[in-house]
Amino acid sequence: MGRATDRRTVLRIDTAAQPAARRRPDTLSAEEPLEIRVGRAGPDRRRPLAVTMRTPGDDLDLAMGFLLTEGLIGATDDVVTAQLCAGTDTPNTYNVVDVVLADGLPEPQTDPSRNFYTTSSCGVCGKASIDAIRTRSRFAVDTDPLTVPAELLTVLPDRLRAAQRAFERTGGLHAAGLFTGDGDLVVLREDVGRHNAVDKVVGWALREQRLPLRDHLLLVSGRASFELTQKAWMAGIPLLAAVSAPSTLAVDLAAEAGMTLVGFLRGTTMNVYTRPDRITT
Repeated sequence: MGRATDRRTVLRIDTAAQPAARRRPDTLSAEEPLEIRVGRAGPDRRRPLAVTMRTPGDDLDLAMGFLLTEGLIGATDDVVTAQLCAGTDTPNTYNVVDVVLADGLPEPQTDPSRNFYTTSSCGVCGKASIDAIRTRSRFAVDTDPLTVPAELLTVLPDRLRAAQRAFERTGGLHAAGLFTGDGDLVVLREDVGRHNAVDKVVGWALREQRLPLRDHLLLVSGRASFELTQKAWMAGIPLLAAVSAPSTLAVDLAAEAGMTLVGFLRGTTMNVYTRPDRITT
């Protein structure tokens, strides 16, 4: 798994075993900062825009997905180059992504009201207000003709889990999986941050020139929060499903967008919060 995981020695205690305590190696999910620098071509033209705590891997997808879901770019043509850079760490960790924007695209403004520092658990923690976190998608999902049998939805969490290579070793990563309406897994990404996992999926789709993601659905391994719903809308995804609960803002945003939002997708049951007409029984 490369830098996505690391090994540590732990004291394992099992009160039902003899001896009760023993030392053994354990595999952990890696968490490192990634700085995203954005600007025009030319020496010293890029400025730090965001620092996010993430699991290393698919960093270009993460950066591109982040820029799209924040409304800073809208297509691959908006980016001239995106590359990993060494940064200032020793030894070299490549924890910097340098993004050169196309001519004519407004450069993002970095100020206290749009602070993009995020932790691995929160995609909008650094934003100063509700107005600052609302972005409008250029893709309409309310007219997307996608329909999915409820029985098909119920088998997707197991398909997602089966494809999670790093989670199998660590038990500590969120996953986001993009599926076709027929239930085929198109791409899966894992990360310590649920919002990073989604950005990695969206960034992959952007770089593959697949946007908007009509007739697709996104399944996330945790809860359905406002920021995940917003990111799905920004990518043109008509259905977001989560194995855990949604928030009130997530439901409100999904209703506004015309997106189908499914929560508590576990076993044979689920809750459909918005646009239930896309789920057939």
